[in-house]
Amino acid sequence: MAGKRANGEGSVYRRTNGLWIGAAYVETTDGQCKRVFVSGATRQKATDKLSAKIALSKRGIRTAIKDWTIATYLDYWLTNVVAVKNRVRTQELYEQTIRLHLNPALGRIRLTKLSVQDVQRVVNAQVEAGTGARTIQNTRGVLRAALSRAEREELVARNVAKLVDIPVYHRKPITPWTADQVTQFLATARDHRWFGAYVFLVTYGLRRGEVLGLRWRDIDLEASRLTVAAQLQRVGNELQTVDVKTEAGHRVLPIIPLIRAVLLEQQALQNEQHWPELSDDLNDLVFRSSTGTPIEPKNLVRDFHQLREDAGLPRITVHHTRHIAATLLKNLGVPARDAQLILGHAQVTTTQQIYQHADIDGQTRALERMGQLLTGGVAATVAVIDHLSTGRSAGIGALTSGGPGGARTLDTLLKRHFSAPVESFLTPVICHVRARARTYILGWVAANGCCNRGERAHLAEALEIHHEATLGPAPSLHLTCYPYTLLPTTSTTR
Repeated sequence: MAGKRANGEGSVYRRTNGLWIGAAYVETTDGQCKRVFVSGATRQKATDKLSAKIALSKRGIRTAIKDWTIATYLDYWLTNVVAVKNRVRTQELYEQTIRLHLNPALGRIRLTKLSVQDVQRVVNAQVEAGTGARTIQNTRGVLRAALSRAEREELVARNVAKLVDIPVYHRKPITPWTADQVTQFLATARDHRWFGAYVFLVTYGLRRGEVLGLRWRDIDLEASRLTVAAQLQRVGNELQTVDVKTEAGHRVLPIIPLIRAVLLEQQALQNEQHWPELSDDLNDLVFRSSTGTPIEPKNLVRDFHQLREDAGLPRITVHHTRHIAATLLKNLGVPARDAQLILGHAQVTTTQQIYQHADIDGQTRALERMGQLLTGGVAATVAVIDHLSTGRSAGIGALTSGGPGGARTLDTLLKRHFSAPVESFLTPVICHVRARARTYILGWVAANGCCNRGERAHLAEALEIHHEATLGPAPSLHLTCYPYTLLPTTSTTR
């Protein structure tokens, strides 16, 4: 018979129905110390479960006061966490993901029993069913966010959704319209009632909701400034203006002449209309339907594609107009930071890596400029330098490129060539010293090669000529002065 358990180890006993029960006092998530129970078919199973509870408590992990399932906790998370800090549209997207993908597969599993294998099976089933990588990514993302909250609330020991492998999501390649194609589209849309909205899309790269949520109070024609502060969204069954999504999305932009003309035309058009009164925000919208109501975003998209087809242009989405604006700004040489502020991105890397696209024309121009820059320079760099080399480069290692490996010289001074002659960098003093050194060397060589006074006389004359050419007029040379003093004192030179 097993001995008595020590204090703090809890107690294990058997019910009349044969089920073994373990009980112990642990700290719960509400901050109190309560007695919790576990059960098992055998004494050992009940003891193991109880020991695990006590071990978690000793590690500082509190025990949940409620036995959550995945479905009940996700419902609690949507109501008490998501609804407090997220927009209504975000709540709707989360609720849809939970209802369609998470609850049917994981809803009945206890929160504390959810394992990596459980979540991985759901992901694998979605892959086999042909579900898109983006949908799988969103499903895992919602579950991971909920479990992160449960982890902070000490309801689970770890977030198993972080340990699941999912398919890699690859963005579809986007080919934005060129400037000529944008001009062609605007020419086709010129007589459309929402022409101004399409100009904002392709010029400033505003989001669809930002264009439709633009209000007259946000426009200052005198100062030539407009503020992007609101966007139009469908909340439930009605359209409403809400604040822009992020702090970076709230931005002030200059009004360029093209936009000013659009706004003045829109202002004159609205002054001629007699529309019914709506709420203050909706009455203040710059772009409205023919009946004065807010423009349904789906209708704007529908007419956009119709105009695109009429213009004979490649198919893109309305959101891709932001890519068009970003790429045109890049091609115009606009700094990435300025493009980021115009588009309302929080990070400049988003602008550069996602929204700005390369085009073959831009690459061609860049490489042509590179070729023009290097024309002539490459030949001068690789050729033998005439005023330094004797033509015997194979025999003089110091005048040739290549070190022990034969690829590059180890002497950094030989890696750089002056475009101007070396003499242009020398000071007069250095020139003087160099001339004296040359004279001295010439005299020593010549004097040692002389055999008689006649040859010495010719040498003296040559030295006088060289001295006068380099250092100016010099006194007459004689046998007791330089360079005759360099001659060895032998019978042949006396």
